[in-house]
Amino acid sequence: MPGVLPLRALEAFEAAARSGSFVAAANELSVTPAAVSQLIRGLESQVGRKLFHRANRRVMLTEAGVDIYPRLAQAFGELRGVSRELTASDPVATLVVSVAPSVAMGWLSSRLPHFVRAHGWVDIFLRGEDDPVPFDRELIDLRLSYGPSHYPDHHTDELVVDAVYPVCSPDFLADHGEIGDPAGLAATRLVHTDWGPAGASFPSWANWFEAKNIAPTRTARHGMVANSSMAALDLARGGLGVALAQGLFCADDLEAGRLVIVGDALQLASPYCLTVPKRSHHRPVVVAFREWFGSECRRCVENARRKSGSDHAPKKDI
Repeated sequence: MPGVLPLRALEAFEAAARSGSFVAAANELSVTPAAVSQLIRGLESQVGRKLFHRANRRVMLTEAGVDIYPRLAQAFGELRGVSRELTASDPVATLVVSVAPSVAMGWLSSRLPHFVRAHGWVDIFLRGEDDPVPFDRELIDLRLSYGPSHYPDHHTDELVVDAVYPVCSPDFLADHGEIGDPAGLAATRLVHTDWGPAGASFPSWANWFEAKNIAPTRTARHGMVANSSMAALDLARGGLGVALAQGLFCADDLEAGRLVIVGDALQLASPYCLTVPKRSHHRPVVVAFREWFGSECRRCVENARRKSGSDHAPKKDI
């Protein structure tokens, strides 16, 4: 039929574009690399456009290839999902969830059993990674990010605006007396978080003291340094200093009394956002997880905010 492109050639193109290699595509499709190359040459001849740049053993998409790949990735991703469900003896929903490493380590992983108990078993691939993430290549269904501008080509919802709170263990507070004012915090041991390039927009202790119009002492510029939010919380729980913790992460510790707030909150500049690609919008398991995940994020942030209001008064706006 004129104008209809061969399905096998489109399949070869999608596999090669996703893997970046004709050899990898051939292994996936159980054919030879020469067969993949021939299928793609035929496809390029039929559409009249070059789809790949060849460089040694790797291939890169041309501008024309970039234009058509997302739609083919979506279509073949759907076909693979349907195939898995139809051929499985006990079909199970699958879900690929991408979050920042600190969210994956401890926070979300400890909550997933609640989702499974409420919605039934789901095969979940939990990816802890920094932005940007390859939605189409890795068939990611949901991505939690800090800030709304990472994925303009996908639908993104703003969930909630969080804050950071100075927190320490009750034992640390008992040993160091009243440290809840800025001058007291400037003179005590602090836990610093080295966010790295991906999280450079999160506030530091320097930002907190600047907002309070106070210069930190030499003591406050030293102390423990962690390279993740969860590691900083571990150090604070262990009595090694006062950490700046996002409400998302410290709400459970505040509720259980493992941590206490010892200063004013500093609101984050951007919201937490949830991105879902168009190919995943209609999937029931994605809809259920999106609702549950958003509710969990908002609940933790609001609980920390309420705890902050009840534990320390008066508050000053920062």
